[in-house]
This record gives sequence, structure tokens and C-alpha cells, in this order.
Amino acid sequence: MANILEILTLVSGALLTLLILVQSRGASLGAGFGGSSELHTERRGVDKTMHQFTIMVAVVFVLSIVLSVIS
Repeated sequence: MANILEILTLVSGALLTLLILVQSRGASLGAGFGGSSELHTERRGVDKTMHQFTIMVAVVFVLSIVLSVIS
């Protein structure tokens, strides 16, 4: 059981990192570090789906860590 939780934590952590990096707004390098001055008020289409998937992966990541600590 511990091995499954470790693998789940590693995979979800890597996927979460990738999803966060892909969601940078704007085309410039500074946009990835918060330097974008564009204002987006609503997520639509793929952006909304990726945002929701990122939240689900984050929940799986946190739960796998909590279960690892408990067991």
C-alpha cells in the first residue's frame, strides 16, 4: 500500500507541476512569473477544463500525502 501511495504522490506532483506551468497567461517569459498585465475575467473552453483538472490533481496530491502520513 505504501508503494502505491508513493507512486501516486510522485505522479500527481509531476502532473500538477506540469499543469501549473502550462497555464501561464500571456506569451512572454515574464507572464510565467506574474509579470503579465492582461486582465482575464472568465475562464472558457480548454482553459476552464485545465483549471478544473488542476484542482482535481491537487486534491489527489494532498490526499495521497495525508494517507501516506497516516499509514
